[in-house]
Amino acid sequence: MTEMLLPNETNTLGRALGGVVLHWMDICAAIASMRFAGTQCVTASMDNVDFVSPIDLEEVAVIEAYVFASGRTSLDVKVDVHAEDPQGGDRRPATSSFFTFVALDESGRPTEVPDVDCPTDAEAARREAALEERREQLRQVADRLD
Repeated sequence: MTEMLLPNETNTLGRALGGVVLHWMDICAAIASMRFAGTQCVTASMDNVDFVSPIDLEEVAVIEAYVFASGRTSLDVKVDVHAEDPQGGDRRPATSSFFTFVALDESGRPTEVPDVDCPTDAEAARREAALEERREQLRQVADRLD
């Protein structure tokens, strides 16, 4: 997804409101989930989000989501957001997070989803990187709880 940051979506510093960015991330993750599952999907959870760089007024937010793991009825989605200068093309990371979605049938009940298939080495590497990043993030959360 690509979104241009407009004045109604900014704070008093002219930067993207966090809630707007989270909204874009949820929509992008939902689309990736529905395309993968071939059915309606709903957000079950969203992991930690750290905003590492602002998205400034008139910049473009580039939001990319992909399914990297699946359970019986759930899908794990990685979402990356970058801030981009639409004229110069310079791009920097803004934030990222992991989402979990549940696929629903026509009656609104959880339904089975396909297994993740990575037919190319690049896709397999991308999946493995997402799995490792999520494992590390979960380890950090567990360490804080100890």
